[in-house]
Amino acid sequence: MERGASPLYLWLLLLLPWPVGLFTTPRASSAEPESISTSGATPAEEGRPSPGPRSTPAPGPRATSESMPPGSPSRLGPWPEPALHVAKLCVCDLLVDECDVNCCCDPLCTAADFSLFTACSVPIVTDDSQLCSRPEARYSLNPDAYPPTMIFQLVDQVNPSIFCIQAVNYKDALSFLTPDIPTSDNFDKLLEEFNEDAFDLTLRVKLDVRRATDAGKTSRYQYKDPIQTPEGFLRLPAPLFFSWCTHDNPAGFLVNQAIKCNTAIQGRECTTLPALSMAFYANLSVLAVPNSSKMVNVTIQSITVQMLGGLRTRLNKTDVLMLPTLHPQSCSNVVLEANYLTTFTEAGEITGVTVSLVLGTINATALFVQQIFGIHFTQQDTQPIPLSGSPGYLVGQPVRAGFRSTSSGVIQSLNEKGQLTILKSTPAQDCLAVEGVRTPVLFGYNMMSGCQLRITKDSNCELLAPAVLTMLKGPNFPDSVASFGDSLPQNGPDWIEIINNFTKPSTCEIPISFEFQVQWTKYGSLVNPQVKIVCLTATVLTSALPQVGPGNESTIQIHTIATFVDVSAPAKPGYKALPSIEASLPFDFFFPFV
Repeated sequence: MERGASPLYLWLLLLLPWPVGLFTTPRASSAEPESISTSGATPAEEGRPSPGPRSTPAPGPRATSESMPPGSPSRLGPWPEPALHVAKLCVCDLLVDECDVNCCCDPLCTAADFSLFTACSVPIVTDDSQLCSRPEARYSLNPDAYPPTMIFQLVDQVNPSIFCIQAVNYKDALSFLTPDIPTSDNFDKLLEEFNEDAFDLTLRVKLDVRRATDAGKTSRYQYKDPIQTPEGFLRLPAPLFFSWCTHDNPAGFLVNQAIKCNTAIQGRECTTLPALSMAFYANLSVLAVPNSSKMVNVTIQSITVQMLGGLRTRLNKTDVLMLPTLHPQSCSNVVLEANYLTTFTEAGEITGVTVSLVLGTINATALFVQQIFGIHFTQQDTQPIPLSGSPGYLVGQPVRAGFRSTSSGVIQSLNEKGQLTILKSTPAQDCLAVEGVRTPVLFGYNMMSGCQLRITKDSNCELLAPAVLTMLKGPNFPDSVASFGDSLPQNGPDWIEIINNFTKPSTCEIPISFEFQVQWTKYGSLVNPQVKIVCLTATVLTSALPQVGPGNESTIQIHTIATFVDVSAPAKPGYKALPSIEASLPFDFFFPFV
């Protein structure tokens, strides 16, 4: 009897109404994708249904997985409708009415365009990864098809996380808010919400001038206060649109600046533009403190003249006024660089202003001239030493070098860009004409420059070899470099000696290459390692002087190279030694076993 009642009991259980959807069992992470092969058509073409939001049947009390969209897990109710379907998105479509290269989802691309593609620049477009179910559009190319085709796949990805977002009911979270347009009514409100740096250069200048007028009532300069002159403010040119110079930028107190911009020249007006004359930068005075009668005259510290080939010569006299002069084919004495050095006190008073000028020669038909401007501040009665890092070197900073002294440590030049230098290439490419034109060796930058040495029959090797070597090494070649970017000159162990790898040949040979190899390592903790120079080797390669016949000429390529090599050993964590256990036991502790 008990065995005969069992089937009837099971049938009764099956006929009872069971709740549907109490448990959801997700399927695989991705369902079988829809693969569509197109040839220059959008995903909605070629006879396939539109990839927009899929229609979902109305939920009922007995909804099953068959009424759900393909690839979705079993659940009660409809899926949330996306604000914008991924199949309609094409993030690489940036050109209007033109096919974007390697943009497979661009609807304007044809089969001829696909033949030029190498890959799809955006292969996958997906929705928010935090959603429980997110569609994913996949694009790829079929290289075996002719003509080439694009393969489109639409996949429904399921997020297995229990903390996924089931529905997005806050539509504003899916887009950025439209910013307020500044008007005369809301300008004060926006100015309080955002600082003045969010506005254009002209507005910042006006705000700085207005702030300086208010702050000028005090008896000292403060940070970023424009430096006043009897006629207004000290103007430092700055780049505006397309790097063109604007001369309405006031120099801020204690704000170091280094600026490069272009000044337009219309016709042959190089002699009439004030921005090209040294009088515009030298014949002026600044107020020692705001709104005072005490003035500080700008003095000329140095004048350097640069020729068309790049050769620079520093003048001995600084009290001469060299104005631009127009020649038939060129214009000389044009200001190429102007650098101010301002000295101040702790009380916020300016005590001295000097300017260093570089005057050059430009073509008379030039449309613009590139100018470099800078201003630096130094406190009175101090001698700041330029650093290249604290403590380790920073990429792009000059390698610090000097001369070792037996009594005072290392003698170091205050000019950080003139300590360790290499030859600078010029358009003339003449080695004998570029002597003195140098560029600093910057840490982390592999550099290479060169020139051409012309050899004639009358060239004397005994005189030519030392001249070329001096040209490669520079007039003041150092013998030591700093291990760290902030090594003090008086701390001798922090400086390493430069290794000169040069052997004098038995016969006269011409130096053809001068190479620096800087070996550095990471020093300190694993969390914040610092860069330390451990070795610098200077190598000179020579070659025999070629034989040149009468009336002929030979050319030798001369190179200077600076390379940086990382010799850091693999980092290994350190562990403390295991503690030793010192225990004394009775002599018969293991009796009777031992």
